[in-house]
Amino acid sequence: MADKKSLSDLGELTNPKPEAPAAEAPAEAAAETATPEAAPARESRGGREGREKPVDDHGASTQGPQIEAVLREQQLDKQGRAYATGRRKDAVARVWLKPGSGKIIINGREQDVYFARPTLRLIINQVFDITDRKGQYDVEATVKGGGLSGQAGAVRHGISTALTRYEPALRTTVKREGFLTRDPRVVERKKYGRAKARRSFQFSKR
Repeated sequence: MADKKSLSDLGELTNPKPEAPAAEAPAEAAAETATPEAAPARESRGGREGREKPVDDHGASTQGPQIEAVLREQQLDKQGRAYATGRRKDAVARVWLKPGSGKIIINGREQDVYFARPTLRLIINQVFDITDRKGQYDVEATVKGGGLSGQAGAVRHGISTALTRYEPALRTTVKREGFLTRDPRVVERKKYGRAKARRSFQFSKR
């Protein structure tokens, strides 16, 4: 019996019973109970990250670096005026802008005299309306070429550019309305064999 006990003792010494899994069981249970609560937090963080950084189909971020707009410098002449050139159709306008009472002189005449139609006066005053600067600047312009509609558009283009040169902070507001862009629409040229650009001659069967 003593020999058997000694052999069993040797077996226990050489092959000890693993006790670690029993000790790790509470830790695993605690981890399992903690994961359901941590999972929504990870999902919420992932959802916020997905909303903050949109990605395309290939997993690349579609949001570029945020670049702050650089404010341009004020451009004035020796008389403290802002100068700009405006164009529309065949009309070309040279515009000088300075602080004043809102008087607009075009080719030496008041705007009410030169542009008798209210719609034309509305066009040249659109820039002051969107920027809340109506009655704060005097404008002197010389315009040539084209008709009254094209000249009104050229004056508006010149006033828009001159105003942004006097107040660079207004450039974003004026550009958003499209007043700084030269309208590229012009009359289409006449083609030979046709009465006008696309108008054909009257057809005669005999």
